[in-house]
Amino acid sequence: MSDQGSNRPPSSPMRSDLGKRDSVRASRAWWDAEAADYAAEHGRFLGDGRDGSALVWGPEGWTEEQLGLLGEVSGRDVLEVGAGGAQGSRWLAAQGARPVALDVSLAMLAHSRAFPPAVPLVQADAGALPFRDATFDLACSAYGAVPFVADAGAVMAEVARVLRPGGRWVFSVTHPVRWAFPDAPGPEGLVADRSYFDRTPYVERDSEGAATYVEHHRTLGDTVRAVVGAGLRVVDLVEPEWPPGNADVWGGWSPERGRILPGTAIWVCERT
Repeated sequence: MSDQGSNRPPSSPMRSDLGKRDSVRASRAWWDAEAADYAAEHGRFLGDGRDGSALVWGPEGWTEEQLGLLGEVSGRDVLEVGAGGAQGSRWLAAQGARPVALDVSLAMLAHSRAFPPAVPLVQADAGALPFRDATFDLACSAYGAVPFVADAGAVMAEVARVLRPGGRWVFSVTHPVRWAFPDAPGPEGLVADRSYFDRTPYVERDSEGAATYVEHHRTLGDTVRAVVGAGLRVVDLVEPEWPPGNADVWGGWSPERGRILPGTAIWVCERT
């Protein structure tokens, strides 16, 4: 799950174009370097230390146990794409599924080894999945991979390829409307000041100009076209409301904004 707008000091943030290879390289390096701090700050929220962990769909705190978007998982082969610390995969394993946790960052995956149950870990790019066709019954991603890749269509196509017919693909991302607003948790984050239609990625660069962190913006229509173009169909689009019991602030997500603006979009898709 991303942490855009956190209190880390950005190197040189800006909106600028970035190619596929540079995007992958930046994400791998960023998440390898941030893995320990990210786990310390967000691990408990995401399920570390919970009995059986959790699959949390976004900063609002809604879990798969509450929403049931994947359907029956027991006895199913499940791929978690952009798994991070594999909290979701650990929850799936506890429910009787056979999960595989995949992430571009080895350091993020290594974090999962500190918590039971153990799950298979695979380091790979989500746009080039190292699995045979029709390997999995289900695939999921909670703020993983999709926002950080330059070619979302390639990810959708790869997920469709490794899913069995009728397989379900559920993924969550920052709600696209948020990109028209400043990434701030207070009142300043409630006034749109940029175009929703500007697809230029958010990029942070080091002093030598190399990309160190990247997130990509797509409109709702862009995502529909990527999903359908991969041979998948959209079953549902969930825009979870901010729950009354969640007082946490996570980057630009907060109760103040969450009561007014959608923060997360959860896409429920199936292979046709």
